[in-house]
Amino acid sequence: MFLVANKIVFAMAMLRCFSSCIELSAAMLMLRYGKVETALKINAVLALVGPTIMILVTTLGLVGLAGKVSISKMGFIFSGVVLIFYGISRP
Repeated sequence: MFLVANKIVFAMAMLRCFSSCIELSAAMLMLRYGKVETALKINAVLALVGPTIMILVTTLGLVGLAGKVSISKMGFIFSGVVLIFYGISRP
């Protein structure tokens, strides 16, 4: 179906596909139960899944760039990811 030239890119894409399957399953469960309380509980679980997948995909990307990018640029990329999570966590 797809020609896989880079295993890291393939792994990143598969993690995103896995994440989308979890999201779709959660949406179906919300519709199945049809209660706001249950939907909020399911959404709370999804709040853990999203950032975890983002961290894993970013880590894989950084591993793939490890030999191609200087240490200082890796520090900037890592700082950017940390700032994203800091910005999300602040009210």
